[in-house]
Amino acid sequence: MPHPTETSMLKVPGARLYYEVHGQGPLLLMIAGGPTDAGVFTGLAQHLANRYTVVTYDPRGNSRSPLDDAPADLDVDVHADDAARLIAALGDGAPADIFGTSGGAQIGLNLAVRHPRHVRALVAHEPPCVLMLDDPSAVIAKDRAIQDTYRRDGLEAAVKEFMEMAGLDDAGGPADAPPHLPPEVLETFTRINANMEYFIAHGLTPLSLYRPEINRLRGAETPVLVGIGEASNEDAAGPGRALAARLGIEPVAFPGDHGGYGPHAGAFAEILHAAFGRNQTRRQSHLN
Repeated sequence: MPHPTETSMLKVPGARLYYEVHGQGPLLLMIAGGPTDAGVFTGLAQHLANRYTVVTYDPRGNSRSPLDDAPADLDVDVHADDAARLIAALGDGAPADIFGTSGGAQIGLNLAVRHPRHVRALVAHEPPCVLMLDDPSAVIAKDRAIQDTYRRDGLEAAVKEFMEMAGLDDAGGPADAPPHLPPEVLETFTRINANMEYFIAHGLTPLSLYRPEINRLRGAETPVLVGIGEASNEDAAGPGRALAARLGIEPVAFPGDHGGYGPHAGAFAEILHAAFGRNQTRRQSHLN
């Protein structure tokens, strides 16, 4: 039986955040990546709602979280502050487990350093932290090429290049959603499609060029695990593997590709729950 979903808004400096709450238990905050929003986590949240109070939200500037002013380049610090404010508002003073994917994983890594008291454990799924690569120049060049395509040929051509780089070309872009999908899924595709221009113009480069603070993450009480999709291509998975190597940890294999939390929600939820258990064991070892 599906768990009921509560929706609300949180006013933060410069924006209003739309969020959803599912289930009960310790707080688990999920941070969506790039142009996506809370809707991509609907299935995953339902699989975890019997064990966690799962909070999903639309990052500022995406979908139902409007900005107060004109769009500007994404600031990872500001997004981490938004996540911390959600935890403070909904967690009764307790820290939260954090799952971030893609650009949301970058925000989670920043949150763990910037607001460690709000984070019990973090699973960063395929963060696009290209500056962790031994030679990031090729990936940075691809990001710049996407923006060049956007300026020269328009949004549709740029989105196609981005989806291919992320290894999602077989699934198609948001505009290619099959018409037989349930209405709520089609609504999510429509919102994501509308977010693409903001993401390409203002989010792609800041998220890719964010450099996680390795020394602080290594020395923090907050345990960090890095997730990699079993079917992901090297562009999607390589930066995460490089981050795990810098942190001295083995990455955790998750089913599917860069968006595997959607089509493989049940199996993904079980691995994520086990990963948080591992993180808690590591935290206790660190404290002892």
